[in-house]
Amino acid sequence: MNDAKKIAIITGASRPNGIGAAICRELAREGFHIFFTHFSPYDFKTGYNDAEKNWAKSFENELREHGVNVESMELDLSKRDAPERLLERVQHMTGQLSILVNNATHCVEMSHEQLTSDVLDEHYAVNVRGTCMLSVAIARHLKKKASNGRIINFVSGQDKSPQPGNLPYITTKGAISAFTTSFATEVASHHITVNAIDPGPTNSGYMDHATQDFLRSKFPTGRIGTPEDAARLVNFLASDAASWITGQIIHSDGGFRD
Repeated sequence: MNDAKKIAIITGASRPNGIGAAICRELAREGFHIFFTHFSPYDFKTGYNDAEKNWAKSFENELREHGVNVESMELDLSKRDAPERLLERVQHMTGQLSILVNNATHCVEMSHEQLTSDVLDEHYAVNVRGTCMLSVAIARHLKKKASNGRIINFVSGQDKSPQPGNLPYITTKGAISAFTTSFATEVASHHITVNAIDPGPTNSGYMDHATQDFLRSKFPTGRIGTPEDAARLVNFLASDAASWITGQIIHSDGGFRD
């Protein structure tokens, strides 16, 4: 149990089967107060089967069963003022802001023949600018309060092997790998750690049975990753036990090999 009642921000917790929701559940069980963002228009546009327009409110109530404070807001992280709006809301919560999990993402798979500048800009706005500027805003807040903190990003294994057919996503996620290692160095003296997780292919609501069958043989563990696998690693990185770990890209992917 986290007796300090720290606040954890998790972005992109919009669906019951997503990684963001699993992270919220895991951290709430550990006693963290939870502030999560959601943006269902993206989920409906992408075609997730578990997308629900008013799900966030029922999820708040589910998390409160762990005896923690929970707040949420609909937030389009592609907007330039998103970090300021989020921080303004979080600072009204009781507790000490300590954790940021940059889970929200934008992904539209396409090859170079389909790629346009508008599509690349849409990916950049969420995956790069949104993640970087929110991380910087949280770090500034933590430094001002002289508080320790954890910033945890999500990447997609783009540093392991080529991933053709998904250029805008892989390009922008690659930027976050570079951002993670350099930003970690800048804020380390303030006792803020910055790490990134590559969870590998995860059955978080987007895989049909054919896709699962195709991917399963690529895991030496014999199964596909689950959102809970990623959430458990986030919980560790958010803990005091991980205070010596920073600037790392952690491939927690069950040994997946493409």
